[in-house]
Amino acid sequence: MRHSNSGRKLSRTPSHRKALMRNLAKALITHGRITTTEMKAKELRRVVEPLVTLAKADTLAARRKAYRVLNDLKLVKRLFDVIGPAYAGVSGGYTHVLKLAMPRKGDNAPMAVIEFVKKQAAAKAEAPVQTAAEAPKAEEAKAEESK
Repeated sequence: MRHSNSGRKLSRTPSHRKALMRNLAKALITHGRITTTEMKAKELRRVVEPLVTLAKADTLAARRKAYRVLNDLKLVKRLFDVIGPAYAGVSGGYTHVLKLAMPRKGDNAPMAVIEFVKKQAAAKAEAPVQTAAEAPKAEEAKAEESK
């Protein structure tokens, strides 16, 4: 029976699987978006999401735990200085997996893109929406400045 056996084996030995997930996590933290097979992307979520949760804590112990997974001080610094603060108000769901329409050419494996979710507050700050009451005030201010 398969009770309490979580995770995917991905046709690899445990050490190879651990190295694969470590390398995929490094690539995702470095680039913010990677293309891989669908199963690898889904399994990578289980590695990266706890790392981002650790990065939100920003303690020495959390940095050491992240270093155990990443084995790269530059990536740990990027994780804690850039990625962690970006998701300070978010509780989980830091990545999403988008399935691609075309499978891989050589073996027809289903492909997917895994990327960090854009923060909603940053998207709203880039394009502020004016209400109907604010529009006339802005026009009056421009008219006064031109005089």
